[in-house]
Amino acid sequence: MTGTGEPIEQLALLAGPRRRSRAGSAAQRPAPAEQAETGDAELATSDPVARVLVDVPLPHLDRPFDYAVPAALDAVAQPGVRVRVRFSGRLVDGFLLERCGHTAHRGRLARLHKVVSPEPVLTPAIATLARSVADRYAGTVGDVLRLAVPPRHARAEKAAVVPREPPVPAAPDPGGWADYDGGRAFLSALATGRSPRAVWSALPGDRWPAEVARAAAAAAAGGRGSVVVVADLRDVARVDAALTGALGPEAHVVVTADLGPEARYRRWLALRRGQVRVVVGTRAAMFAPVVDPGLFVVWDDGDDLHAEPRAPYPHVREVLGLRAGLEHAGLLVGGHARTAEGAALVCSGWARSLTASRTTVRRTAPRVQVAGDDAELATDAQARAARLPSLAWRTAGAALARGPVLVQVPRAGYLPGLACAGCRAPARCHACAGPLGTRAPGGAPSCGWCGRPSAGWACASCGGRRVRATSVGASRTAEELGRAFPGSTVRTSGGDTVLATVSGAPSLVVATPGAEPVAAGGYAAALLLDGWALLNRPDLRVGEETLRRWLAAAALVRPAADGGQVVVVADPGSRAVQALVRWDPVTFAERELAERTALRLPPAAALASLTGAPQVLERFLEAARLPEGAEVLGPVPVRGAPPVAAGAEEAERLLLRLPRTRGRELARALYAAAGVRSAHKDAGSVRVQVDPRELA
Repeated sequence: MTGTGEPIEQLALLAGPRRRSRAGSAAQRPAPAEQAETGDAELATSDPVARVLVDVPLPHLDRPFDYAVPAALDAVAQPGVRVRVRFSGRLVDGFLLERCGHTAHRGRLARLHKVVSPEPVLTPAIATLARSVADRYAGTVGDVLRLAVPPRHARAEKAAVVPREPPVPAAPDPGGWADYDGGRAFLSALATGRSPRAVWSALPGDRWPAEVARAAAAAAAGGRGSVVVVADLRDVARVDAALTGALGPEAHVVVTADLGPEARYRRWLALRRGQVRVVVGTRAAMFAPVVDPGLFVVWDDGDDLHAEPRAPYPHVREVLGLRAGLEHAGLLVGGHARTAEGAALVCSGWARSLTASRTTVRRTAPRVQVAGDDAELATDAQARAARLPSLAWRTAGAALARGPVLVQVPRAGYLPGLACAGCRAPARCHACAGPLGTRAPGGAPSCGWCGRPSAGWACASCGGRRVRATSVGASRTAEELGRAFPGSTVRTSGGDTVLATVSGAPSLVVATPGAEPVAAGGYAAALLLDGWALLNRPDLRVGEETLRRWLAAAALVRPAADGGQVVVVADPGSRAVQALVRWDPVTFAERELAERTALRLPPAAALASLTGAPQVLERFLEAARLPEGAEVLGPVPVRGAPPVAAGAEEAERLLLRLPRTRGRELARALYAAAGVRSAHKDAGSVRVQVDPRELA
């Protein structure tokens, strides 16, 4: 019974029934002192029960708990506010989810200790989304909310709020969207308040930020907001400028993880309060609390940066897809390339494909030529030293008379990979068995894991002391190109120094994938070197990822009609190479999807990886009631990871697989197993990832 004498009714668990733990019972059965405090305090006369999600990292406690609302806190204890409550004998933070007049708890409730702030930071939409994301990725709501709601900053919260209604612009003209089949209809649907969903294959060139901004303007014309998520800060700056041009100043905000606590929280509050309805940012922006959203955009969804590295490891594309469904908004998944997941959205009928005609593609794309791995090297001695095939050397030399030339190399550094010159065995660190490399000209080999120098290295297989390079980094490539093209300016972009833009003056720009700067007027040519290093990696997505990196670089080159040329050094028979030559990422993605469907691999199948010590994995599987028909693959040692501490078990990984339609069953089973282990205080951790990006 509560202080009002109303009947009590317990909140049903959000994720289904669970085993009650001692810790959970302690939270619902307050200590005697707390009982007296609750009983003596006057309670709120209306809805005296607060349902609170407490911030504890234990899976078996991932559910709301009921607390009594003192009359003194009645006005400020509103849904969405941050609170402090006593839980299992200590004060912890939490979010007040709702107020009601009933609880199922048999006994007196502990009361709310404090309302931290009257600002309702957790909106119902974000709370519902957090539960959906947690269910999708076998995680806890608390883990999702730590990603979704930034830490409080009192000064930003107390700043004066200037009421402002975002202006509603007129519907924009189609602009570049007229080049795409269905592009006009997509903009029209956004402007009239509908919720179109599309997978967009952007044309070559640097028009995509303006087209994203035009889509956001169309949503604004329909009276709704937009969330735009891109991979890195350079893309944020480009979309930021485009949105300013399309919507005017102060019509949107930028949210990125590198903002200071006050700036990020202030902008986040402006969105939640409805002062601004358009946001662009990196991964941190996917949970932005935009009021009445009409469009969610993710650009280049295949980029690794869209995968959250913290539990429960959600992907931006999946989160925005969930939001689009829950909040009845549009979704735009765009990029120069197309992922198998994007192809699956189209093939399922959930989204439509936005592509340009072949005539338009040929008009905007550069000419792509292939120099095979066994192509003849240039006869010039300096070009041979730079490992340039004759075709690449001639193309770069001619293009330098017309503008900048982009040179993409797969790896940063100087000589990131070394091997014994005698027996060709990989050079390994004697201390930790990590790979050895050279960071500077004439430098001693050092370990890529522990950083120890290995000046006195000797091969463990044959005893040899001489090393040879197995891979060449951007710094060494820039050095070699400087000799091959004497008198030319050579610039590098990658690692700690990433250039956003370069001028249109003739120069050689050596960049690693993802670090290619935009050239004023476009590059005259691009050389895509060492394709074998990208295509020979043992990874499920190797072809898809390689094509994505090549297209991103080639898209910065001038059209063929303006002399733009691309030379890719790789196996001409590779499917990724042929897709690049034809500039046909859609067919490539459809074939990738068909192959993965035949092999029962994501996105055609639901997959989960479990990583941990062997004995811990065994206990986890014993606790998990896996769905009937679930396949257990492995375990196998974790590849590419440094060894664990001496005497400890090395980590292993196993995979669980089910048909895609039963993915939620698998996630629920893993979630329940984590709860059982947590309640039993089982030692050892297990990393659970649903649909892991890397399967090497």
